[in-house]
Amino acid sequence: MKYRTLGRTGIKVSPYCLGAMMFGAIGNPDHDDSVRIIHKALDAGINFVDTADAYSRGESEEIVGKALKGRRDNVVLATKAHLPMGDDPNQQGNSRRWLTRALEDSLRRLQTDHVDVFQVHRPAPDTDVEETLSALTDLVRAGKVRAIGTSTFPASDIVEAQWTAERRGLVRFRTEQPPYSIINRSIEREVLPVCERYGMGTMVWSPLAGGLLTGRYRKARQADTHRAAFGFQHLRDERRLDAVEQLLLVAEKAGLPPTHLAMAFAIAHPGVTSAIIGPRTMDHLDDILAGAETTLTDDVLDEIDAIVPPGTDVGTLDMAYSPPAIQHTPLRRRPADQRSAA
Repeated sequence: MKYRTLGRTGIKVSPYCLGAMMFGAIGNPDHDDSVRIIHKALDAGINFVDTADAYSRGESEEIVGKALKGRRDNVVLATKAHLPMGDDPNQQGNSRRWLTRALEDSLRRLQTDHVDVFQVHRPAPDTDVEETLSALTDLVRAGKVRAIGTSTFPASDIVEAQWTAERRGLVRFRTEQPPYSIINRSIEREVLPVCERYGMGTMVWSPLAGGLLTGRYRKARQADTHRAAFGFQHLRDERRLDAVEQLLLVAEKAGLPPTHLAMAFAIAHPGVTSAIIGPRTMDHLDDILAGAETTLTDDVLDEIDAIVPPGTDVGTLDMAYSPPAIQHTPLRRRPADQRSAA
């Protein structure tokens, strides 16, 4: 496994990051089997593991903690906080009150005294970014966190956070975790260039487009998969399925399984540090590891560009972040009596 520098942190990480979302109740509830999968990934040279408190309500972190016993020093460990962890309205978000407690809970579940990267899982428009950065700065200075990061932040929010950190003398975000795949390329337009400008490492999630790029989801065919049971709309989006059909032909012509094409594409962009893989079974991991040496030629990348132009998305992932200006109708529609020009 080759290694890359995570932004300008000096930390070396593998181009594949092991995502732990599928370890626990929502994916693989067998702890021993999940631990074996983690160990095999580490044995293959993957040294980067990403989880979150919200994954199976902490169970994923508990599994990762078990797996890293005796191996913690050789792993770059990342986790996240923001999503609800209870019915209390303050058990979520990016406030000092919650992030401080969330990290303590994560450290206990992970059985470690620090994490290498602590990320805010989503933006929080109701919280001043200075509040968030101030809390995270204290956690870094306390030795409980080595670097801080964001997940799915718009480019404008990333820039605002960088400026705030500089003005206030606070620790700045060093990483970003955005969605990215052959059919979700919009981060190429602004997010990745902004991350490169500020020396931020990126670990992109859903490089297989939520399962679409595995080849198991086809037009006029209902796939019987674990993900299908969640009812994700992006798995039935006709525009996305049309693109997948064309991409499967590109993979066939190149002599590659579709998963290998998708993973090789994700880590080929100079702004991408690592692509997060999220195996639920050992077979899933074996399939992805088998393509670790895949290199896409310029001709193949040109064919992909012709199907999904750079900087564009084909539909959206169900899990993608939408800012308030998109989610809430009153923020994008004037009152009816103010909509006319005269």
